[in-house]
Amino acid sequence: MCRHLAWLGRPRTLASLVLEPPSSLLVQSYAPRRQRYGTVNADGWGVGFYVPGRAEPARWRSARPLWGEASFASLAPVVESGCVLAAVRSATVGMPIEESAAAPFTDGRWLLSHNGRVDRAVLPAVRAAESTVDSALLAALVFERGPERLADVVREVAALDPAARLNLLVTDGSRLLATTWGDTLSVLATEDGVALASEPWDDDPAWTDVPDRQLVVVTPDGVSTEEIACS
Repeated sequence: MCRHLAWLGRPRTLASLVLEPPSSLLVQSYAPRRQRYGTVNADGWGVGFYVPGRAEPARWRSARPLWGEASFASLAPVVESGCVLAAVRSATVGMPIEESAAAPFTDGRWLLSHNGRVDRAVLPAVRAAESTVDSALLAALVFERGPERLADVVREVAALDPAARLNLLVTDGSRLLATTWGDTLSVLATEDGVALASEPWDDDPAWTDVPDRQLVVVTPDGVSTEEIACS
């Protein structure tokens, strides 16, 4: 129950990814076009990005709606990165609305965003999570198991909660990993790089919808997908 995107390629400004496209995350925060669950994404937002010479990602998160963040709008046109992960949040009913509940989550190296929901009660215990919300607990589980095992974690959690929606975006600054499990994801491959997004940010016909229950891997060499088979 959110919208998110990731970019890997030539450096682009945060504004060009999050604010400026005709159906950007900013627009999706109040008028998403393909959202199946919920109608607006006004319960917070976050952007994480990597810069040369710094192994850890930088993050900017807020519990406010993205459309009310004038300071971000003023800086986003002058901050650029070759790897970005951003999200706007529609909180699951009963979950707190706080900055620490907004994606992307991190373990100091990886960034993760979750589009969907999962029953917190079925998740295996984890040592550390940034918030008590379902997405933060799921992120902590992925970090603990290792993002390279992302498909395995999705299969495990789906078996524990068959109603879970587990669309995930994960990055370490050099590659993107994504899953489709119960919600939408599209990919745009250009000469400058690759974008993954819950829904296209414009009407470019080069956008391709990813089928459900897929693992997507993006590296500088290209995009690959494989089915996440049920265990």
